[in-house]
Amino acid sequence: MAEPVDKKILKGLIPANALKAENFEELAGKTFVETVASGKTIFKEGDHDKKAVYVIEGQVEILSGSPNADVTSPGGYVVEAGTDKAKHALANRQPRKQSALAKTDCKIIKIDSDLLDILLTWDQLSGIEVVEITADDSAENDDEVDWMTRILQSKAFLQVPPANIQTMFMRMQEVPVTAGAEIIKQDDDGDYYYIIKNGKCKVTRNSKTGNPLTLATIGVGDAFGEEALLSDAKRNANVIMETKGSLMRLSKDDFNELLKEPMLSWLTGEEADAMVKNESAVWIDVRMESEHKDSGIPGSINIPLITLRIKSSALDTKKKYIVYCDSGRRSSAAAFLLSERGLQVYCLKGGLVERTGD
Repeated sequence: MAEPVDKKILKGLIPANALKAENFEELAGKTFVETVASGKTIFKEGDHDKKAVYVIEGQVEILSGSPNADVTSPGGYVVEAGTDKAKHALANRQPRKQSALAKTDCKIIKIDSDLLDILLTWDQLSGIEVVEITADDSAENDDEVDWMTRILQSKAFLQVPPANIQTMFMRMQEVPVTAGAEIIKQDDDGDYYYIIKNGKCKVTRNSKTGNPLTLATIGVGDAFGEEALLSDAKRNANVIMETKGSLMRLSKDDFNELLKEPMLSWLTGEEADAMVKNESAVWIDVRMESEHKDSGIPGSINIPLITLRIKSSALDTKKKYIVYCDSGRRSSAAAFLLSERGLQVYCLKGGLVERTGD
């Protein structure tokens, strides 16, 4: 019979230990401990269960073949609870490339991989400061700036097909707003992508003291709201009108169809390996440092999603980059953000858990 997980134990596992309090509590509430008798199969080669499995008591044998194979067969190894190796999910590839047997009576936990990855993406996107958003102070009067020209000249739209841009403008709704109107509220669900047609907004973040911290002032032609749409994240800041004005907004579905997908280029493992082998691309691991150290692709550089905006300026615009994570969720958000900055970026399809080869 399954029992609730001890939160102290869960907090010691990677990458669950990187979650903020609210999302960690949600994960803990959906995570349970299972008891497995010695000799029983935990998972088999070929399984596609989308579970991250951890051993928290006892020993688990990882086999490179059938669970009926000799446990001393070449390629096998043992993971013992409490060790550094046990902090990471067991043989975490999908479909399973190896089998796992309980070498002793064990206690394990199985975490829904999709849930964990969504929570990690929410956390790391919500941790991104919006300090790079600044108004164009060169314009003496924002109302005289052509907002459409500003958008079309931005790096974010260089990869979007002209037909998509035309459709985007057709589907956008103009919304008149008054000074003081709250356009986006921190921690709300994302629903629209916004472009300022005229007027000014201020971007604030709620502080622990209850007083909002002003991060930036943005004006005509500036866009905001994409972070919460990239991976179904919560809003990471408040956006409030400082002046009377009007906004152009695009629904979440239209944003994904017209902007997000055209800016994402997916590669299979074989295609990505070939590009790197030919020295025409560089791997970027957007997972946490501890994840990268445990299972990063050799030769890859590690830029966690949460620090991506800060460190992206150091990347060479003349190079191509292939971003990856476990599932493709965090890397797709990273690819969009890097594409906005004019970099040529690809995503590893299916992430590490579905990557073929070593």
